[in-house]
Amino acid sequence: MNARSPATLVADTGRGNEAAILNAALDAFGTAGFHGASMRDVAKRAGTSLSNLYNYVPSKSRLLAEVLRRANDELAARLRAAVDDAGDDAVSRLREAVRAYIRFIVEHQVAMVVSTNEVRYLTGADRASLVAERDATQAVFEGIVAQGVAEGAFRTPYPDDAARTVLTALGAVAGWYRPDGRLSRGQLAEQQARYALALLEAPLPH
Repeated sequence: MNARSPATLVADTGRGNEAAILNAALDAFGTAGFHGASMRDVAKRAGTSLSNLYNYVPSKSRLLAEVLRRANDELAARLRAAVDDAGDDAVSRLREAVRAYIRFIVEHQVAMVVSTNEVRYLTGADRASLVAERDATQAVFEGIVAQGVAEGAFRTPYPDDAARTVLTALGAVAGWYRPDGRLSRGQLAEQQARYALALLEAPLPH
């Protein structure tokens, strides 16, 4: 990625230097990847000692799991709020879900990239937990698509595949989005919403 400011995901939690540690870990993983980042590097970025870092979390893999959990929790909360506020019709709910997803990406691009690229290093319960959380996010989109098909708002004959394709396309935005690109954040969100609705064969406004 291009030169950037340090990544930030977690606001001050009031629990010592927890936020500094988690944000430093995200920045380290985003810069060097899981294998390239060291606990010593995370401690330095967080402005704390290595021993204090290990007091907070026992291993680098556990630290990655916590960073990804925080990212997923934030994304899930935004999706729930957007869908709840969108009303009852599937088109509006899908459009607002896509917009919320894109807003998360442009505000937390590093977190999204790390979530995509470094999740393969999680194992056991940490991996199972994250997969379950991601399945819940996918279920939000699948539910909206199923509603739209049942109501006749979406004409796709492949609702399950379409929902997964929409999510895959949204996730890919993190890999190519640039803040200085030709589209504003709002324009990008609207573009991706239109793409998603077109894929679902929904009538688009002129």
